[in-house]
Amino acid sequence: MSKIDPTARIADGAVIGEGTEIGPYCIIGPNVVIGANCKLIGHVHITAQTTIGDDCTLYPFASLGTPPQSLSYRGELTKLQIGSGCTIRESVTMNAGTVAGGGITTVGDRGYFMNCSHVGHDCHVGNDVIFATSATLGGHCEIGDFVFIGGLSAVHQFTRIGPQVMVGGVCGVRDDIIPFGLVNGQYAALEGLNLIGMKRRKFTKQRLATVRAFYQKLFHGPGTFAERLEASRALAGEDPAIAEILDFIGKGKRPLCLPAITK
Repeated sequence: MSKIDPTARIADGAVIGEGTEIGPYCIIGPNVVIGANCKLIGHVHITAQTTIGDDCTLYPFASLGTPPQSLSYRGELTKLQIGSGCTIRESVTMNAGTVAGGGITTVGDRGYFMNCSHVGHDCHVGNDVIFATSATLGGHCEIGDFVFIGGLSAVHQFTRIGPQVMVGGVCGVRDDIIPFGLVNGQYAALEGLNLIGMKRRKFTKQRLATVRAFYQKLFHGPGTFAERLEASRALAGEDPAIAEILDFIGKGKRPLCLPAITK
């Protein structure tokens, strides 16, 4: 049985999973589906066609599925999809998608979203991410698995951040960030590889050495970046991480986040 506080407002048509607790003054819209064993502590607002997976915890004043902050939006019923095992802290906001952007915003499993962080419309966020306080995504961003975004950092719309990236605090991210990258600075610049994260993901010393050597050749070798990139394509078979980085770069349509001194 679900436990629903008498002050909560659950619209007809909403689906509440078994064992889920809905705390005081929550407001749940008619097209919302909440999975099993979730906990909405209080004052949580969920609207649009929002789906939340099992075992999520939502803290007060989280607002999910609210209309996209886009001038093209005309009131269409669009979607927000959140995976299982997520922790969504106080005053987090996540917007539903726009028709022009595909109509859906997605967030993966086991995300930890600290207070006041924001996921904009039509973003696609991977699994096991951490958004620190007030980390913010503009619309249409793509965020890979195991990404950490530091406090007060903002990501420009349409930007891609590859898997296992660490973004430092108070960064303005304007360009795509390669998988395994570490970026920092007022306007984020690539500072190296996220070695701590790679070690946590069980990279061996040999793999770390191989990927670091590739990184040095690509970003700090002789010649222009375009020349080094072309020469580096032959290294894709040396490690899956290298192939992943090269594939990410090849699919890019926006500028790439580079070290401050890279030409």
